[in-house]
Amino acid sequence: MADEDLNQDAMAAAWGAALDDSDEADPADVEGLDGDMAAQWAAMVGEPESSEDGDSGGERILNQDEIDNLLGFDLDEASLNDSSGLRAIINSAMVSYERLPMLEIVYDRLVRLLTTSLRNFTSDNVEITLDNISSMRFGDYLNSIPLPAMLAVFRARQWDNLALITIDSGLIYGIVDVLLGGRGSPAVRVEGRPYTTIETNLVSRMVEVILKDSETAFEPLSPVNFELERLETNPRFATIARPANAAIVVRLRIEMEDRGGRVEVLLPYSTIEPIRHLLLQGFMGEKFGRDPIWEGHLANEIWNTEVPIDVVMDEFDVPLQRILGLKVGETISMTKRPDDPVMLRSSGIQLSSGFVGQSNGNVALKLKHGLDGAIETSESGSLEKEAS
Repeated sequence: MADEDLNQDAMAAAWGAALDDSDEADPADVEGLDGDMAAQWAAMVGEPESSEDGDSGGERILNQDEIDNLLGFDLDEASLNDSSGLRAIINSAMVSYERLPMLEIVYDRLVRLLTTSLRNFTSDNVEITLDNISSMRFGDYLNSIPLPAMLAVFRARQWDNLALITIDSGLIYGIVDVLLGGRGSPAVRVEGRPYTTIETNLVSRMVEVILKDSETAFEPLSPVNFELERLETNPRFATIARPANAAIVVRLRIEMEDRGGRVEVLLPYSTIEPIRHLLLQGFMGEKFGRDPIWEGHLANEIWNTEVPIDVVMDEFDVPLQRILGLKVGETISMTKRPDDPVMLRSSGIQLSSGFVGQSNGNVALKLKHGLDGAIETSESGSLEKEAS
């Protein structure tokens, strides 16, 4: 027992001396000591030592850029056109706007109309360009809106659904400055304050101009009335669809000398669903699956086609045994009288009815009515005897 106490005291003294020496030790020696201790600990836990070239036996840790590329996330551009990875798999069910070629034609027309309208509205030189058209989820779009901004919720009356117009702060302050006569210096944006009533009213007037020209742009395709419902500054209050719903975002750039900003029009797919068949057209007035040349050729051939005509005087059911026992000279009695109408048929289809007579020495049929009635196919469930 005394020897064990002596060993414990000696070990404690050794640890104390090591700690005292570490305070005055050379940093290089300390680093060497720490390296040796780290190597020993790594060996104890079974962790492989890292090599100088970075090629170790363990798994390599991916950086954030490599993780984003693997998952297909791009914070700078949230559209689905260039997405890859897991995001492309998730959004594979979305319909890309390239499948709606007429939509780009409509907004090209809107750019031309809006350029003239905003020049008259602001009495200034206005240049409008169509930046891009992309498809994305509604929730992703709301999260990507740079604040402060103003969101205009409007209704498409004929389509019975809502859409959204987003105006960024640069364009808001620019349009207010131009309309109130400030043409000397660029607009100064004041951060941290809500928009005033005057600013909201002026932006509302500009939105009405955009909606009016949008009606004109859509008119050749499908007449529609766009009605402004409200203006919001909080994207949460401008929710018009579920976050996972797909939508089309049209980005317009408006420049007024040294001022300007961006206008974004968001159209949920549920909003444009009533005119989807029209947006699928490659050009205005396209008729899918129809060729007028072949239609005319087919109509000409149908008019020249010979159709067999049968005049059925009477029909009735006869047992098969009697049919097999018919002999020459035997008389078959019919159920109709001479003045009863007969039926006019072609390939088993009843066309009309009339009365049998004589004309220029030939047996003739006088129609009782035209072919305006419903054409019904005769049933052949039982054996029929026709005398014509």
